[in-house]
Amino acid sequence: MIKNIIFDLGNVLISFRPSEYFDKKKFPEAIKTTILSDIFSSKEWSMLDKGEITTPEAIEAIAKKSSLNKKEIAHIFNLRTDIIFPLDSNVKLLPELKKRGFKLYYLSNFPLDIFDEVKDGYYFFKYFDGGLISATVKSSKPENLIYKIFIESYSLKPEECLFIDDIEINVRTAEVMGMKGLFTKGSLEISKEIEKTIKLSSGS
Repeated sequence: MIKNIIFDLGNVLISFRPSEYFDKKKFPEAIKTTILSDIFSSKEWSMLDKGEITTPEAIEAIAKKSSLNKKEIAHIFNLRTDIIFPLDSNVKLLPELKKRGFKLYYLSNFPLDIFDEVKDGYYFFKYFDGGLISATVKSSKPENLIYKIFIESYSLKPEECLFIDDIEINVRTAEVMGMKGLFTKGSLEISKEIEKTIKLSSGS
């Protein structure tokens, strides 16, 4: 039986779609492509998630190999909190699930500096019983280690946990660790999928 529901943050509870943002802001296609490849798809971006480098270090490293200069790269980094926003249709599920007695957690790949801003600024974090971000433990999804640390930190039984993520490999790793998994595919309406998974897990 599911007692704990664990949410990824990006594109589950918080929208993070840089390409759509730059389209909306009418960035030229060539510049958008460069930003997406040189910044958001860079190894430095992954290193930030794992807490291996700081934002200034990431900017410095990216500038050495990109056609974008340090000032331009720093500007894009400063846009991160503009790019993200709560997915209200999914966030509204948190108080409802809480009232039903589920323990709620988050497990997400996130740089430490921007996470502090998000956690302080987004009201819905008050519904969580706990959580873990990658930068604090130097491990990121889909590595087994971050799931292991999370489970042990809250003394959870994997078979009592439902893990929700928009990236399939992250869900599959959670399943390998013994959790029930729900792959959302980035859906903006996940209530039905959650209910179906909970019912199947309870055998009803």
